[in-house]
Amino acid sequence: SSQNLSEEFAEAARQLKKEAPRIQFGKIDVTHQHDLRKEFNIQAFPTVKFFVNGSREDPIDCKGVRKASTFITWVKRRTGPSTVLINSTDQAEAIIKADDLAVIGFFRELHDESVEVFCETARDVPEMPFGMTASEDVCANYGIQRNSLVVFKKGKPVHNEVLEDGRQNKLGLTRLIKTFTLDLITEYNIETSVKIFDVPVENHILLFTPTTSETFSEIYENYQSAAAEFRGKILFVLVDTDEARNGRIFEYFRIRDIDVPAVRILNLTSDAKYKMPADEVTLENLKEFCQSYLNGKAKQHLSSEKIPQDWDKMPVKVLVGKNFNSIVF
Repeated sequence: SSQNLSEEFAEAARQLKKEAPRIQFGKIDVTHQHDLRKEFNIQAFPTVKFFVNGSREDPIDCKGVRKASTFITWVKRRTGPSTVLINSTDQAEAIIKADDLAVIGFFRELHDESVEVFCETARDVPEMPFGMTASEDVCANYGIQRNSLVVFKKGKPVHNEVLEDGRQNKLGLTRLIKTFTLDLITEYNIETSVKIFDVPVENHILLFTPTTSETFSEIYENYQSAAAEFRGKILFVLVDTDEARNGRIFEYFRIRDIDVPAVRILNLTSDAKYKMPADEVTLENLKEFCQSYLNGKAKQHLSSEKIPQDWDKMPVKVLVGKNFNSIVF
């Protein structure tokens, strides 16, 4: 909630006042400051923006940050080094074991394009510690080829991304790393819905199925295998159709009891929905659906009744989902 975020923001301000007195925190109620709301194009609440060197032009958006500690990390990484330089295995171990998640960059040398992309990514992911090393000993200790980004979860490496010059972009890496704050498949409920929208992946795939059905474990296994292949590109969500509190999401996707198990993809930016053409939730069908969607070949799914036969007989035409686009546009 806004109230909660406001308190965390104030707590970050209190702590940083001692450590970094040059960084000022302020808050504006834009309901009374219409000019400022217009100037900075404030659409959603609360919005946090960071102004650099006294300039009003192009402030940096601080998105998805909810805790005081994360605010502090975000600000520190914007005003100083964004990663810790690791020189020994002990130092690496300390970072990897301090938190549930840690990201380490292993490099041949610390002055190339991939290091820059890594440091920029660290600025955008304040939720977890970032370290980087060019030490042969440290790389050898983890058996990692240089120029790799490795995500550690609970002390163990769970993902290794090779960083080639110019091949990776910051946004792609940010999306990928942030997905590790969620499980491979996130079950949709009141608590997780907030976390799901905090991860900046705009493509969500949803599996609607009763978790008590006989075929559930087989379907879930297929879904999990597909999730591993598309991590960072599509966010995999499970919606339990036995759970009455999920009613609103069934309505939104127009899912009926006879439709399940059903698989849909939602693009958060355009709000477009896509239906998996195949009925069976096999790994093959899931992979084909996800790939055709990413390639821009999937057909948009418009929930619509049939076009009435006499839709254009009267001066006021009858529009349904299926003929809306062609008639209106």
